[in-house]
Amino acid sequence: MGLNSKIIFHLMGLLLLCNGAFMLLAALVSGIYNDGVTLDITLAAITTLFVGVLAMFYTRGHKKEVKRKEGYIIVTLGWLVMSISGILPYIFSGAIPDVTNAFFETMSGYTTTGASILEDIEALPEGILFWRSLTHWIGGMGIIVLAIAILPLLGIGGMQLFAAEAPGPSADKLHPRITDTAKRLWLIYFGYTAAETLLLKLAGMSFFDALNHSLATLSTGGFSTKNASLAYWNGEPLIQYIVIFFMFLAGSNFVLSYFAFKGKVQRVLRDEEFKTYGIFILIFTIIAALVIYTKANVPVSEYHPMVSGPGESAFRHALFQVVAVVSTTGFVTADFTGWTPFLTVFFFGLMFLGGSAGSTAGGIKVMRHMLIIKNGLLEFKRTLHPNAIIPVRFNNKTVTEHIVYNIIGFFVLYMLLFIIGALVLSFMGLDYISAVGGAASSLGNVGPALGSLNPLSNFNGLPMLGKWWCAFLMLAGRLELFTVLILLTPYFWKRT
Repeated sequence: MGLNSKIIFHLMGLLLLCNGAFMLLAALVSGIYNDGVTLDITLAAITTLFVGVLAMFYTRGHKKEVKRKEGYIIVTLGWLVMSISGILPYIFSGAIPDVTNAFFETMSGYTTTGASILEDIEALPEGILFWRSLTHWIGGMGIIVLAIAILPLLGIGGMQLFAAEAPGPSADKLHPRITDTAKRLWLIYFGYTAAETLLLKLAGMSFFDALNHSLATLSTGGFSTKNASLAYWNGEPLIQYIVIFFMFLAGSNFVLSYFAFKGKVQRVLRDEEFKTYGIFILIFTIIAALVIYTKANVPVSEYHPMVSGPGESAFRHALFQVVAVVSTTGFVTADFTGWTPFLTVFFFGLMFLGGSAGSTAGGIKVMRHMLIIKNGLLEFKRTLHPNAIIPVRFNNKTVTEHIVYNIIGFFVLYMLLFIIGALVLSFMGLDYISAVGGAASSLGNVGPALGSLNPLSNFNGLPMLGKWWCAFLMLAGRLELFTVLILLTPYFWKRT
C-alpha cells in the first residue's frame, strides 16, 4: 500500500493555520508596543494562513486514516513546515534578513535549543522578541501534540502521531483517549507558564520580560530578551530562583505533574526517574558550588550585597547552571566555561544527561541512562548465572528486552551522530573544543556550547553550511533521532 499523501498535506495545512494564528498573536503584541513591525508580522501571518487554507482545501477529500509510516512523515515534515513558515516574521520585518540565519533561529526556537545567531537581542522590536519566544513555547510540548487536540474535529485518531513525537522512551498515557491526554498536558503547560509569568512580574521583572522568559522556561528553550540572558538579573536572586524552580518542573515528566494535581503525590515521590533526576541535580550542584566557591572568583556584580554573599552566589550560580544544562533550557547567569577547566568539562558532560522522559527537555533523558546502567550492572549477574532469567526492572515493573535493546540502540546512535556532528563542524573549520561543544549542544537541544560558541557568544560565526548542519542536529535531537533518521533509510520508502 502506498502513502496517504493527502492526509499528510492536509495536516501540514492545519499546522500552518496554527502557526499563522500564533503569528497574529505576535502581531497583536507588536501593535500594543507600537514597535513598527506590526504590518510585517501580520503579512507573514496572512501568507502562512493563505498557504494553510490552500493545502487544506485541495486535500479536503483525504482518507481519514493515519498509519505509523505517515505518522513519522507528518511529525518530521511538520517541524520543517513550521520552521520554514516561521522565518517569515524575521524576513518580512528585516530583523533577520538572511534566510540561513532566519531558518537557524527558527529551528532553534521550535526545537527549544536556544542557540542564537543574533548579536544584539535587545535591539529587536517587541513583536519579534515575542515571536521568537513563542516558537519555543509552541515547540516545547510539541506542535504535533497540539494538532492531536484538534484532530478529533476532523475525525482523525492521533495515537500514531503521539507515538512518533512523544519525548521519551515510552508514551505514558494519562487517559485512554490520546486527545484528552494532549489537552491535559497543554492545560498543565499553560498553567505553569501563567504562574511563572505572575511570579516573575511580582519579583521585579517587567510584564514583557516575565512573559517571554516564562515561555522560554517551560519549553526548556532558553531564548532571552536580554543580551546577557539571566545574568542581567544577577543582582536579583529571587528572579533567578523562580526560574530555577520552573526549569526543574519543565525538565521533569509532565505526567507526574498531572498526578500531583490529582493528589497522587506518593506516586510522584516513588517514581524512580524523578528521584534520580532530583538526586543528580543535588549532587552536581554541590560539586559545582564547591568548585566555584573555592576555585572560581565570583565578581561582586554577580550577587546582591544586601541579600546575598559569595557563598550564596556560588550556590545559586551552580544550581542555576546545573538545572539549566540538565533540563536543556540553556539560560545562563555566567560563562561557565570561564570558571575552571574542570567545570568546563563538567558542564560539557551534563549536556548528554537530559531531563526526564515526558518532559519538554532534550538530551538522552535520565530514564535511558538509568536503564542502560541497570542493564550493564545486571550483566555481571548474568555472567555468573548464565541460565538465570534476570530482567531489568523500573518502578517495580519488568522492562521488556525490546525496550532495553531500543534504548541501547538509541544511545549508540546518539553518540555516533554526536561524533559525526563534531567531525563535520571541525571539517568546516571549527576548532576541536567548539566542534564537540557545538555538536553536543545542538543534538541535545541545550543552547550554549563551548569554545567560540560559549554562553557569552553565539552561533553567528558558524559558516553557512555549519548553521544548516546544526539545524539538522537540533531537529534530529528534538525528535528523538529515530523519527528523523528512519526517513533517510531506503527500507522506509519501500512499498509494503
